[in-house]
Amino acid sequence: MPYCAQNIKTSFFTILFVFLFTVCLPVSAHCAELSRYGGTLILSSTSDPKSFNDITAKESSTRSVTGYIFEGLTTMNAVTTQIEPALAERWDVSPDGHIWTFYLRPGVKWNDGQPFTADDVVFTFNDLIYNDEIASSARDIFTIEKQIFKVEKINDLTVKFTLPVKFAPFLNALGQSILPKHKLAQSVKEKKFNFTWGIDTAPTEIVGTGPFKLASYRPGERFVLTRNPLYWKKALNGESLPYLDRIIYIITQNQDTAMLKFIDGEVDYISLRGSEYPLIKPLEKKGNFTVFDSGPDFGSSFIVFNQNTSLNSKTQKPFVDPIKSKWFLDINFRRAVAHAIDKAKMIEILMNGLGYPQDSDMNKSAGFFYNPHVNVYDYDLVKAKKILADSGYVDRNGDGWIEDQDGHTVEFNLATNSGNNERVQIASIIRRDLQSIGMKVNFTALEFNTLVTKLNATFDWDAIVLGLTGGIEPHFGKNVWHSTGGLHLWFPSQKMPATAWEKRVDEIFDQGVQELDPNKRKVLYDEFQVIISRELPLVYTVLNSNLYAIRNKFGNLKPTSFGGAFHNVEEIYINQ
Repeated sequence: MPYCAQNIKTSFFTILFVFLFTVCLPVSAHCAELSRYGGTLILSSTSDPKSFNDITAKESSTRSVTGYIFEGLTTMNAVTTQIEPALAERWDVSPDGHIWTFYLRPGVKWNDGQPFTADDVVFTFNDLIYNDEIASSARDIFTIEKQIFKVEKINDLTVKFTLPVKFAPFLNALGQSILPKHKLAQSVKEKKFNFTWGIDTAPTEIVGTGPFKLASYRPGERFVLTRNPLYWKKALNGESLPYLDRIIYIITQNQDTAMLKFIDGEVDYISLRGSEYPLIKPLEKKGNFTVFDSGPDFGSSFIVFNQNTSLNSKTQKPFVDPIKSKWFLDINFRRAVAHAIDKAKMIEILMNGLGYPQDSDMNKSAGFFYNPHVNVYDYDLVKAKKILADSGYVDRNGDGWIEDQDGHTVEFNLATNSGNNERVQIASIIRRDLQSIGMKVNFTALEFNTLVTKLNATFDWDAIVLGLTGGIEPHFGKNVWHSTGGLHLWFPSQKMPATAWEKRVDEIFDQGVQELDPNKRKVLYDEFQVIISRELPLVYTVLNSNLYAIRNKFGNLKPTSFGGAFHNVEEIYINQ
């Protein structure tokens, strides 16, 4: 009997196992897929966002947040660099290239549940970008020879763009974020949009169509983005995206603090400086992360001198001391500075040899449009001093500092942002280099948003060490390079080009954007890069290798040199 009882018990569990295996196998596979949902990506930032307004944003600290919340009609595939549909599912173009019709993706909702329609697209362009009372850098990109695009609603899901001329990077440019009319129209009507969606705005008021939405923000500490459950995009297997529950940005005092948090496992990703590579690389296995090197950074690093000759409308006095303005406007002054900067030493000391000298706006990471044949300024203090002496800058009284032709000591203030230690070190090296040719330089590190305010609002600065993001399409730098551009750093928003070379750069950008033949466009943008290297509105320094380290816990990670580590963040999940 015991034998029979044991046999019955064994048979029962055998049957139960077979039943569960055969019936639940599909469920188990489905459960495995569902397990992709959840988890947190923890990142760091050395600066607080200045606002959550993607239209008025000019700094990366804001865009680091808004990039997750807002989307455009198109997007660029960071792997192939091809343009793909986003909020628009398809489009048509007329034979002459002037009329583009976009068919919006049906069923898309803003993260507050309101439907996304053509009204939002028309509002974004006509009421925001093309509104002269709104400080939008996008207006520079979507204006050709002072002509704007006509944007019309055909029906709720169809928008027509009529272009005054052919516009080569049009589809790429339509990655421009679209903002919700139902949330922002009143602020435009009341002329308050420039101050809308500031950092004191309730997170629920920040409404986008992107994969994540703002959940909370504590200045100086962190901001949190959570999954948008209404997001329209699906995975190839039909699953709703995104997979992650949240993204947390921890705001650190500086890059060194961020690095320590990465080593301690508190953050999942860190952008590396070359000097940190020997420290981090040996820890890969123990720290369960991988270090990537994808070539030269897409950005730029430079020292810029204030060449703004305008008057302050309130005081009727020049923004820049006329004595200093005379130096900064002198091309020989800037060329002497270029020869005095020891780029090789910067790369050796600050980047552990993992860096690249930069000589003009674009670098080899830009690919097709990069021009390697530009003016190069070798490090040569003798040449720098001769250029200065030939232009009348000499030490007349033997105090160690050079004076100008009128006997004024060449002394000015140099600033950079305090949260970026490497940039502070670059500025310190530049200060040392310039003092070695007799310039008296007073260096200060300022909070980033204070620095941005000086650049685009108060204009009360002498020289700044800074950097800009970059890309593969030259025209998207128009807001920097066109004389009317709001980010024309050395002298922004000019009514007329201040110099002949700036006039020529304006012409190149106006012509280049209309030329559909890539090879002819390249000829124009090659000339632009030569002009910039010759006239030195920005005196370039060095570029980092694009180094970063990522925890080995993420699935669907597809890092590229163009898109970085998390360009496909909505598809990324935590490995179980």
